[in-house]
Amino acid sequence: MSVTEENFVAGIGTDFEPALEENVFDTLFKEYERVVVNSLITSFGLDFFIKDQHGGDVDTIHNVRKIDKDPDMRYKNTANETAYNNRGEYNSDDYHKHSNYIARGKGDKQKQQQGELKDAYTGNKMPINGNRDTDHVVSAKEIHDDRGAVLSGRKGSDLANLDENLRSTNSSINRSKGKKTVEEYIEWLEKTQDHRDGRISTLKSKSSLTDKERKELSKLEQQNAVDKEEMRRDDRIARGGIDADINKSYYTSSKFLKDTGHAAVFTGVKMGLRQAMGLVFTEVWFSAKEALTVAGAGFAEKLKSIGEGIKQGFSRAKVKYKEVLSKFGAGTISGILSSLTTTLTNIFFTTSKNAVRIIRQTWASLMEAAKILIFNPDNLHFAERLKAALKILAAGASVVLGTMVQESVQLALSQSLGAMPVVGNEILSIVSMFSGTLCTGLLTVSSLYLIDSDPFGGLITKILDDTIGEYKHQAKLFEVHAAKLQQLDIDKFESEVAAYCNLVSGFEKAKNDTELNIMLTRATKQLGIPVPWGENRSLDDFMNDPSAVFHF
Repeated sequence: MSVTEENFVAGIGTDFEPALEENVFDTLFKEYERVVVNSLITSFGLDFFIKDQHGGDVDTIHNVRKIDKDPDMRYKNTANETAYNNRGEYNSDDYHKHSNYIARGKGDKQKQQQGELKDAYTGNKMPINGNRDTDHVVSAKEIHDDRGAVLSGRKGSDLANLDENLRSTNSSINRSKGKKTVEEYIEWLEKTQDHRDGRISTLKSKSSLTDKERKELSKLEQQNAVDKEEMRRDDRIARGGIDADINKSYYTSSKFLKDTGHAAVFTGVKMGLRQAMGLVFTEVWFSAKEALTVAGAGFAEKLKSIGEGIKQGFSRAKVKYKEVLSKFGAGTISGILSSLTTTLTNIFFTTSKNAVRIIRQTWASLMEAAKILIFNPDNLHFAERLKAALKILAAGASVVLGTMVQESVQLALSQSLGAMPVVGNEILSIVSMFSGTLCTGLLTVSSLYLIDSDPFGGLITKILDDTIGEYKHQAKLFEVHAAKLQQLDIDKFESEVAAYCNLVSGFEKAKNDTELNIMLTRATKQLGIPVPWGENRSLDDFMNDPSAVFHF
C-alpha cells in the first residue's frame, strides 16, 4: 500500500454548508465520501507514481554495510556498486608498508627498548627483547572489504593506519588473531581455552623443554593473558575513529549531497503529480457517479452517461486549476521534506518501505495542517482552522494505521502462501491491499465523524459560537455608536476639528516657553475653558498668594 499524500479536509469545499432541506448527517457524509474516495484514489490507484525503496533512495554508510546481511538491501546508485566491485584484490603490502604503520612501529620499538611499552592486549610490560608486532585492531582485510569505507572514497590503507587502529602486542597474539575481528578472536580464545590449559599443564610438568616447546608454552601463556575487555575497548575506540573519518568524508562529499538533492527533487515532483492527479481523478469519479444516477435503464445509455460524466469531471478539474496547482506545490514540498527526512534517518538506522511511506504521510499531514493554521488561505476563523487541522492529522493517522495493517496482513499471509510463488503472491497482494484500504476508509470516516461530534466537535463549536457571539455583541455596539454619530452636526464637527488642528499646529511652532504660555492662555479664552486660578489674575500672582485656592 502506498500512503496518500492527499490531505482529506482539502477535499471539503471551504463554502460547505449543510443543505437545509436534507438531513444534516446525509449532507455531512456526502462530504466525507468525497474525502475518503480522494484518499483511496491517491493511496492505491496512484501507487505507481512513487516506488518506495527499502532503506530510502540514497546510499548511506549504515545501509551499504547491510547489503550482505539484509536480502532486501541494494545500492541506490549503481556507480557506488561499481566502485565497490572494482576495489581490487587485497594486498597486504599496501597496508603494512604505509608510512603511519612504519612510524608507529619505530616509535613503539623505541619505547620497548627503554622498558616503557605495555602490551595493548594484556596490559603487561613488554620485555626489552620480546617479540612485538604492530597490530591493526580492525584488520586491514576487513577495512578493504568494508562497503562503507569504499563508499566514502577514502583509501583503505589510510583508514587502517589511523592512530586509533594501531596497537603494539606480543607477536603470538597478533599472529593468532590474524584477519579475525576482535569478537571473532575472543570467541576463538574461549573455544580453545581448555585445549590451551591442558597443553600448558603438560608442558609445565616436564622437567626440561626443547626450544620449540618453550616457544609454544610462551605463545599459549601470552594468549591466555589477553584482557578481553581491554581488547574490546580498543576495538570500540578504533571503530569509532574509522567511522568518524568515513562519515565525515562521505556525508560532506559532493557525491552524497548530489544524490540527496536529486532524490529529494525527484520524490517531490512525483508526489506533487500524485496529489494533483488525485484531485483530477476524484472529480472524474464523482462526475461519472452523478451521471450514472440519472442515466436511463439501458446498458448503452448508462455507458454513454458514464462517458459524459468522465468528460465533465475533467472539465471540473480544469476549472479548479488553481487548486490542482496548489496541490502539486504542497505535494512537492512535502515530498522534498520527506525524502530529506528519510535520508537523514537512514544515516542511523534502516527504514522499511512502509516506514518511508509513513514518513511521507506525516510530512504531508503536517504541511497541510500548518498551511491552514498559519497561513489560513481560506480566511477561516481560528476554531474552524483548528477543526480542519485536526481532521487532517486524524485522517493522516488513519492512513498510517492502514499501512501498518497491510504490512501485518502481508507478513502473516506470506508465511502460509510463500510456497506458492505465482498464485500466492497475487493473493497476498490483493488481500493485503484490500485490508489496508478497508482499514484506512473506516478509520477516516470514523475520525472525521468523531471530530464533528461530541466531545471534540461540541467543544470546538462552543468556542466558535462564543467567539461569534462576542463579534455580534461588538457589532451591536458599533451600530449604536454609529447611530449616535449620525445625530451630530457635521458642519459644526468639522469646524471644531479644524480649530483644534490650528491650535496644535501653533503649539508646535512655539519657539520657547513664553510663546507657548501666551498661546495656551489665548486658547483657553478662545475655547471658553475656565482656568482654576481665576480669569483676572496671572498664574504667578496666584502662586505668590498663600491663601489662594484652585477652583476646578
